[in-house]
Amino acid sequence: MGKSPGNKNWITTDCPPPPLRWETGPIEYHGQAKTKNMKTILITGGAGFIGSHVVRRFVKKYPEYKIVNFDNLTYAGNLANLQDVETEPNYEFVKADITAGELMKTLFRKYRFDGVIHLAAESHVDRSIANPMDFIFTNIIGTVNLLNAAKLIWDEMEGKRFYHISTDEVYGSLGDTGFFFEDTAYDPRSPYSASKASSDHLVRAYHHTYRLPVVISNCSNNYGPFQFPEKLIPLTIHNIRNNKLIPVYGKGENIRDWLYVEDHAAAIDLIFHHAKIGETYNIGGHNEWKNIDLIRLLCKVMDKKLKRPEGTSENLITFVKDRAGHDLRYAINSEKIQNDLGWKPSLQFEEGLEKTVSWYLANEEWMKNVTSGDYQKYYDIQYNKR
Repeated sequence: MGKSPGNKNWITTDCPPPPLRWETGPIEYHGQAKTKNMKTILITGGAGFIGSHVVRRFVKKYPEYKIVNFDNLTYAGNLANLQDVETEPNYEFVKADITAGELMKTLFRKYRFDGVIHLAAESHVDRSIANPMDFIFTNIIGTVNLLNAAKLIWDEMEGKRFYHISTDEVYGSLGDTGFFFEDTAYDPRSPYSASKASSDHLVRAYHHTYRLPVVISNCSNNYGPFQFPEKLIPLTIHNIRNNKLIPVYGKGENIRDWLYVEDHAAAIDLIFHHAKIGETYNIGGHNEWKNIDLIRLLCKVMDKKLKRPEGTSENLITFVKDRAGHDLRYAINSEKIQNDLGWKPSLQFEEGLEKTVSWYLANEEWMKNVTSGDYQKYYDIQYNKR
């Protein structure tokens, strides 16, 4: 054991590396000791966009829980997202890679988790097209490693829960009408959605085969603070702020259902605590927008916020070659979670978008930090060379 470089408070435990990729890597610990009889909840991917909102909610709402935030801090993971809770006594951060199977077992033995909320994933479709293997390792192998660790360590399943968070993209693409339901047949169209579909199937298989106590949710597109600017809304805000062209795939006619991220975190809270074991819930915003219409609305909001003449930002819109296999429309039916658990979105879209734009404009330093270095190289390849 030794101190982790760059942080005197982290301890690194190195294990002899087995031959396979998903059996390597260090774990770094940072946080407070567990109090006797305190429930310990593992949240994977807790430094990412959705994960950081879930971690914050659980740390603040449930002081009787020990929240272990587990993230490998790849390009979209950022501990600056959690500065307001990093010193809380019921919070601990662990840096490690879920593709390291033996280390996952070590982690479960050390903390004896009572529950898992699994958000860690590679999630950007464009990146999955460019490099699908990262998605295979993280989203499939990583999920199986967590399932195996839970199956090994949870001798008594009573009171345990493995909650797997997934996406509506596993259902494929809709036409002009219709909705995705919990029993809609899977039809993934990208390496990303195929990897998430695989992980969903494996979670269900471990429930039916090993009686692992699992629940699953599939959510529509999220937006809000702390989202990495490879995604549509923060990318558009960033480009307008800096007078850069706004890239729009194809004609911008693809339709997505948008949900404010804190509403998703609230749904995760309800499902984790109250859902029936073995169930699946769809989470959606009932809020469909064509990409081009959403971008034009953002342009109007940004012109107003930046005190620019109306129409200024729309001049930045530029249409680029469409994404390979671009799904036309996603739309979620979320009646089940509304009827069973009483959840519904709390914000109208225009209100949520105003809050989101205001946050990014007020946190320019955060945006500068996450858009330096490798992001610039990625952006150039993805958009400027299309």
